[in-house]
Amino acid sequence: METIKKFGLIGKNISYSFSKKYFTDKFALGNLADCSYENFDIQAIEEFPTIIANNPDLKGLNVTIPYKESVIPFLHKLSKNAAQIGAVNVIRITKKGNLKGYNSDYYGFMKSLEPLLQPHHKKALILGTGGAAKAVSFALDKLGILYTFVTREEKEGMIDYNRINATTFDNYHIIINCTPVGTSPNTKEFPPIPYNFFTEKHIAFDLIYNPEETQFLKKAKKKGAITKNGYEMLVLQAEKAWKIWNK
Repeated sequence: METIKKFGLIGKNISYSFSKKYFTDKFALGNLADCSYENFDIQAIEEFPTIIANNPDLKGLNVTIPYKESVIPFLHKLSKNAAQIGAVNVIRITKKGNLKGYNSDYYGFMKSLEPLLQPHHKKALILGTGGAAKAVSFALDKLGILYTFVTREEKEGMIDYNRINATTFDNYHIIINCTPVGTSPNTKEFPPIPYNFFTEKHIAFDLIYNPEETQFLKKAKKKGAITKNGYEMLVLQAEKAWKIWNK
């Protein structure tokens, strides 16, 4: 009998997760009856080794909020990109049981943003500083786009939300929400930026995909901005993860 190849997602409060449905559907459509996917919902990253120990058939994992950075000390190796980014969203488990961390978020974001870019899109504001924001900044580096991080309290080399004004919007034509603010079920929330300064020259990109259109995107769209949610990015990073697991 063929052993089941097990894949899964590590995260916190992930019942809503995109990955489980995506991969379960993929396995069904591709007649991959020997593959399964499950959610490992953990309250603390310290539970991670137990999951690895209890699931010897695991071949690969996705990692989501809030563990993309804190999972790194538990891994044996990192890909060059994951090491540079400082965040992991894909783990490959070798035959010997070694865990290698990769980042496919940056690739998914880069390929999703690229078709929207016009010559005047030279600078971006990244809202948030977590694992997803790190992957986004890495992608922007690759695309040759300058960026500034926005945080709730001002840190070195970053600006806080209160500093964003008309001049900011004149200089930065891409605004990317890398925070979970506005995710279902808290769909009435939105990052505290002055939305009236958006124009048709701006791109508003939200990494959130549920709801399909967040308040952040709605408000930007009202002012004529080009908007995009995180769905395509997720599909692209998932397909990249599948390639990594099967190489």
